[in-house]
Order: sequence, then C-alpha cells, then structure tokens
Amino acid sequence: MKQSLGYRISIAIIPTVLAFLVRLWFATCKVKVHGENYRETVMADSGSAVGTFWHYGFLYSFFHNRNEKVIAMVSGSKDGEYISRFVEKFGVVTVRGSRNRGGVGALKGMLKGMRAGYSGAIVADGSQGPARVLQAGCIILASRSGAPVIPMGWSCNRYITFNSWDKTAIPYPFSKIEFFYGEPILIPPKMNQEEIETFRTLVEERLNQLYEQAWALQNKKDH
Repeated sequence: MKQSLGYRISIAIIPTVLAFLVRLWFATCKVKVHGENYRETVMADSGSAVGTFWHYGFLYSFFHNRNEKVIAMVSGSKDGEYISRFVEKFGVVTVRGSRNRGGVGALKGMLKGMRAGYSGAIVADGSQGPARVLQAGCIILASRSGAPVIPMGWSCNRYITFNSWDKTAIPYPFSKIEFFYGEPILIPPKMNQEEIETFRTLVEERLNQLYEQAWALQNKKDH
C-alpha cells in the first residue's frame, strides 16, 4: 500500500522526537525495583526470558528494560509502525505482527531472535485488548523457546492516563515509580489447547496480582 508523504514524514520524525523527550522525562523519575532477584536468577540460569506486561504500561515498561537485549512483538498495523520505531530507539529489536495480522510469522521471528540470545517481550493483552485479559502469544513463545515467562508491572504516584481502551498511563516528571518483576513461570513444551488455556489463565492471574500489588502501594485498586 502506497504511503502518503505526510505519513512518511511523520513516521520519520515523531518516534525520534518522542524517544528524545521520553529519555529526558523519565530521567527525572525516582524508581524502586521489586523482584529484581527473579530477573537476575532467570538470566543467570536460562540466559533469556519472555517478559510480558499489560498494555497500559507499555511505554515505561520498554523504557525500563532499555539496557536489556530484547526482541519485541509489535502490532503489524499502520499505527504500530510508530511504536516499532519508537522502541527501536531504545535498542529493542522488533518483529511485526498481532493476533489478527501476521502473528505466525512474528512468532517465528521472535523464536529466531531468542535463539540468537535475545529475551522476548510481548504485550500481554495485545494491541486491541480487552484490557488485562491475556492473549496466548507469550505462552506459545515460552513453550517453544524453553524460556520462562516473567510477569512485569509498575505503578506511579503521579501520572497521566489517556482515554483509550487500555487507559495508557505515563508517569509525570519527578514522580515515584514502583516497578515489579514477578516470579518466573516455566511453560512446558508441546501442549494441547487445554494445557495452553491452563497456563494462559495462570499467567493472567499472576499479572493481575502483580498489577494489584503495585497499585496498592499508591492506595489504589487500579490506575
């Protein structure tokens, strides 16, 4: 599909400018990390992991893990191109695909990257939701790669929330962020559909427990 001149200009400029501003913005925040031992143990034992987090927090989650060797699945949509180019500014390698567009090819790309030593990153509830309902992508990736799933989440004392399906949240400058790594979950190989659903439910529950734990520190049930 032919792209308009305006789109080509915007896709070249906006992610670069946004990444620059985000670096300045988040550098002012104070961050406390919980569960760092989980991440360290997995990386020492397995060398890679499948990190997954809810869509509301994707912006800071990618930034927080900017120094890791990460390959991420990003929506294959036109809007997903902005996100792809943005996270690449933080050293993240991206493959394009989603549940409804190019998902199988993207999963193969993720597996190839993980075999080359990268950790995988997948937004748990996908690019369109519903919010905080786990899609099976991270389960299948972990099962086929042999790397454990690490749930992640964060909360913040002051933040902006957008009126979107996921209520995207962005910490304010000079805010206090509580970032969580959850207990790793090892997914067995060669599962049937019933087993996939069992682990999908388990990881969803763990992510929501982590979410509630994080926001309880802000005296909130959710963001």
